[in-house]
Amino acid sequence: MAEEQEKDNFWLIIGGIIIATIVLVLVLKGRETEHLASGAVAASNAEVFSKIESRKTSNVTGNVGN
Repeated sequence: MAEEQEKDNFWLIIGGIIIATIVLVLVLKGRETEHLASGAVAASNAEVFSKIESRKTSNVTGNVGN
């Protein structure tokens, strides 16, 4: 007369989601700086800084407007 109770898998599902999230974060953190090894960022920074250095940085252009 005793009814069998269904097994509750709720906490197993929650635990699986937590473990999957932790693994995903660790994988993504490991790949976070892979793009720096290609040198593209360094090349881009060099180009930007060279353009900054080549332009005028002074707002004073003589006696006009002063």
